[in-house]
Amino acid sequence: MQNKISVVENDFVPTGYAVQRERGTVTWKAPSNIALVKYWGKKENQIPANPSLSFTLDACNTTTTLSFIKRENGGTDFSFDLFFEGKAKEDFRPKIELFFSRAKPYLPFLTDYHFKIETSNSFPHSSGIASSASGMAALSLCFMDLEKQLNPDMDTDFMLQKASFLARLGSGSACRSIQGDLIQWGTHSEIPGSSNHYGIHYPFKVHEVFKNYHDTILLVDKGKKQVSSSVGHNLMHGHPYADNRFEQAHENISRLKPVFAEGNLKEFINIVESEALTLHAMMMTSVPYFVLMKPNTLEIINTIWEFRKESNTNLCFTLDAGANVHVLYPEFEKEKVHQFIKNELIVFCEKEQYICDRIGFGAKKINIAYK
Repeated sequence: MQNKISVVENDFVPTGYAVQRERGTVTWKAPSNIALVKYWGKKENQIPANPSLSFTLDACNTTTTLSFIKRENGGTDFSFDLFFEGKAKEDFRPKIELFFSRAKPYLPFLTDYHFKIETSNSFPHSSGIASSASGMAALSLCFMDLEKQLNPDMDTDFMLQKASFLARLGSGSACRSIQGDLIQWGTHSEIPGSSNHYGIHYPFKVHEVFKNYHDTILLVDKGKKQVSSSVGHNLMHGHPYADNRFEQAHENISRLKPVFAEGNLKEFINIVESEALTLHAMMMTSVPYFVLMKPNTLEIINTIWEFRKESNTNLCFTLDAGANVHVLYPEFEKEKVHQFIKNELIVFCEKEQYICDRIGFGAKKINIAYK
């Protein structure tokens, strides 16, 4: 049953379209992102239980092509074919169906067309990169591109904001993958314009040192997680430490304001690493409890701590809801950190695989000449 639409959500319900489109094709590329302050726990309608803050990535992205053709008599059901890296992907279908059903009040044309969705990632599947974030962001932008064709007067800022709103309906963190480079999602009393419904550009001063940060992702375990993120989020309901965790997230976003303004790398490290470990502490203390870190995750963390102390460098780690480790470091330490990763960390990776990435600046439309 469709829940009652709030005032904010009502802003994204179109009143009609000025143009008709019979067929067409659009392509968008959207990045993944890595949260510095973690989102863990959600309410109904993909509303976060606490605000989060993330770096948008660059190299780790999803490219989605949406082809559409008008159905003769429309319909009440959804009609689409889905291909992942050139092959039909039926096991993705339920998630796309759910996304369509959630998005229908805001994209009423979804039942007017048959869609062909072709998607591919720049990173290995099941590598622990947030492909749901980049995938849902890219798909949402394709739909908003179509809606802008139906309503050419649509403002570009509104288009991107609505794309973030829609992406959240498919995967919460996807709302942080529309734009870059530093994105805030979730209402926070000190962040003007912050919203539970979509991500926004971080509105305060950010020191130059954070403008070209690097992220090397160490692929510790490429297998499927034994507990999905969706299940983990739900386990925050009734969690004995949930309220304190949500308060901590608010406090850490407040603490980051002077850190970003002044370029305080030492305090940045303290907050980011604490957030990563707290995320996994919530998993280990839920009911039922579970552990997503692997022995090599801990080996990497301890090796990073030892190297940082010995070298007086500013690299740090963060973790998503999995075993893989994101190594974050500033541009001016790139060569030294790269050598350290090759010498001491890749031995802990599955088949010594890792991905070099850096901060990116959001999704891009790909212009392709279609026959």
